[in-house]
Amino acid sequence: MRGAAAIEDNVRHDRTRILLVEDHASFRQALAFMLERESEFEVVGQVGSVAEARALDRQSLEDVEVAIVDLALPDGDGLDLLEDLSSRTVTLVLSASLETARFARAVESGASGVLHKSTPIKEIVDAVRRLKAGEALLSPGDVIEMLRFVNRERQEELSVRRAVERLTPREREVLQALAEGLESKEIADKLNVTVETERTHMVNILHKLGVHSRLQALVFAARHGVVQIR
Repeated sequence: MRGAAAIEDNVRHDRTRILLVEDHASFRQALAFMLERESEFEVVGQVGSVAEARALDRQSLEDVEVAIVDLALPDGDGLDLLEDLSSRTVTLVLSASLETARFARAVESGASGVLHKSTPIKEIVDAVRRLKAGEALLSPGDVIEMLRFVNRERQEELSVRRAVERLTPREREVLQALAEGLESKEIADKLNVTVETERTHMVNILHKLGVHSRLQALVFAARHGVVQIR
């Protein structure tokens, strides 16, 4: 019996150790069931949130060979967990979003593969097998394009931040008054300035934000949190 137990322990040791981080219990359990049906896989942990994943002891995380991580968790972003995993851990990210930005950020954060959550479970299992074998789910061209996308987004975010930082307190007041639905003369009266001064402020705002109309300035300001829409 001792010999048989040793053989079983060795077989289990040879199995790929998998951690599931997925908040939808029914999907997580179905995926775990399908993975456990394969002799080469062993699901060693199932959690449904960032907090539960971080509550696992360090040794457990370091022993994980493949992590399947949902991006949209109830208490945070699944990408936040990638840095907690061992550098040896292969990570397959699942996303309910089809946004290129989400996929691109996952790749940039170190995900070895990204799949939409509508992917059939059998294909997810096959993807785990391929990743563990060292195969790539994404071509080098796809990876480069995603990294370029992230870089473009960052450049746009930097441009927006710089534009917002150039606004003076008075220009922000003009934009907030605009967000309250006031017209040019009403804004001037509210701020106790002349209409000509209000228009000068608006010209400066349009130039700094790189837009061409009051409406575009309002949309820009609302989108980037410069004003509050009440």
